[in-house]
Amino acid sequence: MSTRRNWASYKRGVTSETWDAIVVGSGLGGLAVAAHLARRAQKRVLVLEQHYVAGGFTHVFHRPGFEWDVGVHYVGGMQPGSFLQRQFAAIGDGSLEWTDMGDVYDEVHVGNEAFRFPKGRRALREALVDRFPREESAIDGYFRAIAEVQKSSRFYFAEKAVPAWVATVGGGLLRRSLLRWSDRTTHDVLSELGTSPLLSAVLTTQYGDYGMPPKLSSFAIHAMVASHYFHGGYYPVGGSGRIAESVAPVIEAAGGAVLVSAEVKEIVIEEGRACGVRMQDGKVLRAPMIISDAGVDLTFRKLVPKSESDRHGYTEHLKHVAPSASHISLYVGLNKTAAELTLPKHNLWIYPHEDHDRAIADAEKNPDAPLPVVYVSFPSAKDPSFAERHPGRATLELVTVAPWGWFSTWDGSRWKKRGADYDALKTKLTERLLSTLDKHVPQARAHVTHAELSTPLSTKHFAAWEHGEIYGIDHGPARFREKWLKPQTKIPGLYLTGQDVVTCGVAGALLGGSICASAILKKNLLT
Repeated sequence: MSTRRNWASYKRGVTSETWDAIVVGSGLGGLAVAAHLARRAQKRVLVLEQHYVAGGFTHVFHRPGFEWDVGVHYVGGMQPGSFLQRQFAAIGDGSLEWTDMGDVYDEVHVGNEAFRFPKGRRALREALVDRFPREESAIDGYFRAIAEVQKSSRFYFAEKAVPAWVATVGGGLLRRSLLRWSDRTTHDVLSELGTSPLLSAVLTTQYGDYGMPPKLSSFAIHAMVASHYFHGGYYPVGGSGRIAESVAPVIEAAGGAVLVSAEVKEIVIEEGRACGVRMQDGKVLRAPMIISDAGVDLTFRKLVPKSESDRHGYTEHLKHVAPSASHISLYVGLNKTAAELTLPKHNLWIYPHEDHDRAIADAEKNPDAPLPVVYVSFPSAKDPSFAERHPGRATLELVTVAPWGWFSTWDGSRWKKRGADYDALKTKLTERLLSTLDKHVPQARAHVTHAELSTPLSTKHFAAWEHGEIYGIDHGPARFREKWLKPQTKIPGLYLTGQDVVTCGVAGALLGGSICASAILKKNLLT
């Protein structure tokens, strides 16, 4: 396995001040639209990333002897010949490989109850019926509801890419079927199906993948995420950093570039049209097309001049969306291999009891309440090439929801210089997460040689999201009614890409890029 790519820095200069398109942000949505424009229209695209490594939440970070993925823990729908596999192939150089996580992708613990999610829709149904034999009818209703969401979502997302006049004429019809499901919460639909509290808790244990518990989340996002994993979980060989590394050459082959340490101060708008970006050093880079992968909040609150956001109604639109969940993540390094410690490939989801909404509410009120969820991922066990890059080592990650309010006291302080109280809180949270590890992966604790905690303040520092949110805007029912969440903006020359255009996660960000490129090129790239 080759060593990690050294990303070109903006600080070393740019080869040109004029481009065919400029993308703000190098998350998967930004890289995907840039690659589509480069490959299909031979456009010279400049991708600008404020962090010192490209990839957004697909990037990895290193410590001596170790590396960890910060946001990609598994991806569904990557079976050979699948739609998502074709989408990745359309933007990459062919070097990205995926490995199957096996017959089980998630193991969930709800209180003292445990359940494993097997690969395959039929296998999952049978496992659920076997565990909940008296609820077979409700289980079948659940799968029918998910199938309805899968079918109707295609038309809903297609509407985002069509020309404005088509959306005006037929948008309501394209959106209607999905809205029937998205207007209801996950809790509402499961209650209508008559699922027991334990079955409901088990079915919704993956809410961490979209950041909202059952009474707050739209059933549409729950169904999309649940169905995403029906064919199992997959992991990029070489770690998630390989995603950006496989896409950048496509952009560069058309004369484009991906630059890091490139902080954009604002999007330049002249005579009502987006025509460039002003960097923090004052330099203006120009292009007839500006594409933001920075999320709608940052785009219209900070990057677009306030007068323009006000004039086009985006300041008002932002009042109707809210940030998604924030989190803490403990990155653990071990001095034994995954094989030696028998670490699993599948993930663990650990919950204190059946009521996910109450667990979240309790944590928001009291930081000392039981952690509402602990998610454990084993990247070194999933990646068959990890041992080659880091012999004799293993890694794992523990993640939990962490309300912004726990850390807001230190907002505005400097990274790594936030004070003794902040460090004490991090130490306390680290120990709480490690105690969960002791209970569920006891063979690991004696071999921990590195444990490093990130908080929502870390996310804000590196991603510039105001409340350290990880999934952009939240996925409550109201989100799916916001018609302005689409690639084409009211500002000529300005487009949006990424997960705020579609939904959260790797698949959502990728499709956000493909839908944005479809709108720009007036071609259907969702094939």
